[in-house]
Amino acid sequence: MSSKPISRRQSREQAFILLFEKSFNEDMSLNEIIDIAVETEVIEKNEFTDEIVTKAEANINKIDDEIKNNLKGWTMSRISKVSLALLRMAICEIKYCENVPTGVSINEAVEICKIYGSDEDKAFVNGVLGSVSRKLEA
Repeated sequence: MSSKPISRRQSREQAFILLFEKSFNEDMSLNEIIDIAVETEVIEKNEFTDEIVTKAEANINKIDDEIKNNLKGWTMSRISKVSLALLRMAICEIKYCENVPTGVSINEAVEICKIYGSDEDKAFVNGVLGSVSRKLEA
């Protein structure tokens, strides 16, 4: 483990990884997933990652409702696990994390999607988050 603080982008990437992992291990608590990820040095514990995943878990039903309300011609079961984890992360930030501009949350989710997802995932995530953002501004 390095003692150097990690960037917000790295914190978000870690939050994405944890939320993605949770989608495969629904019977495990997020704390168990975090403990394993820290133990195996997949992630480094930090405040911003903890804030995102804690708030995402606490508000998962509201976040998923927000996703459902912004899908056009899609169902939740059709969304890739990469897209779903990124949408959950970004919507959590937008709705429940103070001092994070909506545009930053959207941009960061799309940038992380470029690493872990397909071009279709990237366009899908950007579209859904754009819809969420427009409704919040209205």
